[in-house]
Amino acid sequence: MTRWAMVADLRRCIGCQTCTASCRHANATPPGVQWRRVLDMEFGEYPDVQRAFVPVGCQHCADPPCMDVCPTKATTQRADGIVAIDYDLCIGCAYCAVACPYQARYKTSRPLYAYGKSMENETRRQDDARMAVATKCTFCVDRIDAGLAGGKQPGVDPEATPACVNACITKAMTFGDLDDPQSNVSQLLARTRHFRMHEELGTGPGFYYLWDKS
Repeated sequence: MTRWAMVADLRRCIGCQTCTASCRHANATPPGVQWRRVLDMEFGEYPDVQRAFVPVGCQHCADPPCMDVCPTKATTQRADGIVAIDYDLCIGCAYCAVACPYQARYKTSRPLYAYGKSMENETRRQDDARMAVATKCTFCVDRIDAGLAGGKQPGVDPEATPACVNACITKAMTFGDLDDPQSNVSQLLARTRHFRMHEELGTGPGFYYLWDKS
């Protein structure tokens, strides 16, 4: 089996937001919609105060609460673990956005443009299927599927790897098959201290964070 997962090394992330920009470019999301965000966090007490940058988005959970509340079954989970949305079935009720503990769902009711009116590239990439429905990070599933069809390996070959991973200037982001013990993500998790966001909720996130500090 295959279980796609993403790993973010918080020791490397510098909060440059390049992953956010690359995601928006690759997926043509409108202003205000960020499928890949980076949180700027401070913790600790003076004088021992630390800062961390944390990439977040859809966690592609093993037990996604967004899927359970969907009244039309528009949200589904593929065999490889990717949580997907069928825009033709979605009615835009936003129950999934309420159920998601990671604030990873968005709904855009009308076309929005960066400078008030549509520029040529925005017009060319406008996707009416994503209007008035739930949207979120897809792990760039179109790249994964096209890459696999062409004999490429996601997480290794850029053509088959999520855009945010390709764009990361510090190599803080990694993508691969969690069920393959020899994959890049499995090797990273095997030798490095890590955690998952809100793991106590039992959602089984497919997004891991490396962090070796106490």
